Amino acid sequence: MSRNQSPFWRYLLFQIPGWILALGTAWWLQTSQRIPTWLAIGFPIFWFVKDMALYPFLRNAYATNDSLPIERLIGSRGRAIETLSPSGYIRIGTELWRAEANIGKVERDATVEVIGAKGMVLCIRTIRDTNDPITPSKSS
Repeated sequence: MSRNQSPFWRYLLFQIPGWILALGTAWWLQTSQRIPTWLAIGFPIFWFVKDMALYPFLRNAYATNDSLPIERLIGSRGRAIETLSPSGYIRIGTELWRAEANIGKVERDATVEVIGAKGMVLCIRTIRDTNDPITPSKSS
């Protein structure tokens, strides 16, 4: 599978084993259990339609992104759960992250923004304007 493949084609390729299983099950049920032919044909068709209906909800899971997951947090805002001088923990959404203050000390409950990452440690700075809601950044 190529890295630049669209999410739709990646999704389809991952569904092929399920379709084969649905066809095999329908064939087995029709030959050994004597289910009606319309039901044996309808089962794999239903399976295919189900997979196509679920695609819009699963599209983002099949999209590729060349950046590391921790790098996708750059630009996110969070709150210091302890005083960082210069390192400690912050909360972004529902997750706790080890962070290091860019300059100086960050007080507990201060609003912070992620400006970089060193390994699994986030580099942060204090945000003075706290009018913006604290939410993780949107990633595609």
